[in-house]
Amino acid sequence: MCAGKTTARILDDKVKWKMISRRHILGWTGALPLLAPLAASVLSSACASAAGTAKSYRIDASLLSENQDSRVRNLVFHYTAVPNGLALEMLTQGQHGASAHYLVPDAALLGMSNKVYQLVPEERRAWHAGRSYWQGDRLINSSSIGIEIVNLGYPSPEEDELPLMRRQWFDFDEAQVSVVAQLAADIIARHQIPPHKVVGHSDVSPGRKVDPGPKFPWERLYRDYNIGAWPEREAVEFYLRRAPYRGDIRDLQKRLLDYGYEAPQTGVLDKESQDVVAAFQMHFRPARYDGVPDAETSAILDALLEKYFDRPRPGRTPGSKPAAAPKKDNGKGSDTWPLTP
Repeated sequence: MCAGKTTARILDDKVKWKMISRRHILGWTGALPLLAPLAASVLSSACASAAGTAKSYRIDASLLSENQDSRVRNLVFHYTAVPNGLALEMLTQGQHGASAHYLVPDAALLGMSNKVYQLVPEERRAWHAGRSYWQGDRLINSSSIGIEIVNLGYPSPEEDELPLMRRQWFDFDEAQVSVVAQLAADIIARHQIPPHKVVGHSDVSPGRKVDPGPKFPWERLYRDYNIGAWPEREAVEFYLRRAPYRGDIRDLQKRLLDYGYEAPQTGVLDKESQDVVAAFQMHFRPARYDGVPDAETSAILDALLEKYFDRPRPGRTPGSKPAAAPKKDNGKGSDTWPLTP
């Protein structure tokens, strides 16, 4: 007999007899030899249903394909906007509906234990990005690892309605930067994440999110730890001199989209476009991040497209630089961006 089921209960389940009295059972005594096979069949069927169908196959994992890589394609940085204790509560308790793979505490707690919290295993999906987009991908939670860093961002809610440039942003502590750099470097190496896929929450959700904010040390992470993308100054100077921004909003929107941002393609500098420009500026030009396009913003964008996507410089004479091979998605795991028709 299978555990947790009586014979009378099984008969009730399978034959739909709702009431079996002692008198009825005694009346069937002579028929028991005939009923025995039926009872055995019903019992066997019920037990199989309860235990699940036995597998008729086995997995052989001895032959592994060379054509594979990590499912993780992006690394996303956040700040918590709340202190350690509240951050742990919000990122672990079900009623909040949010999580991240890692939480880097503030400097005081780091100094006591040097401990980083892993809240979600890397092979599992954390709920950290929400509604988001990067380089054609709208399922950022499914393709990324999220790192939350305890930092209050700016005084909230007092400054929530102020323009970004007027908010009083909090610095990241040196101990945090060191730990974040080491953690990020390990993740990037483990999953082979390209530089242009190391982003902030504001990059993948411009306007809706502003973290990790303009105080996040993007340039330092690039220069000291080789983490993320950063333009070459020589290239920025070249584009400032030779291809200055002349106010073409549609062209700017197209280049922002080519780099990875979900930029409108309307030719109009609307609120959504300004949010994208501000997100780009907070990441790559934190001296000014008011969302207003200017020559330096445009030159930085051109320098990034040249460096990471082989975009040729205007006026380059043939043969001065080997032509990059056309980038196409072969449909079998290519991570190339932007895709060409």
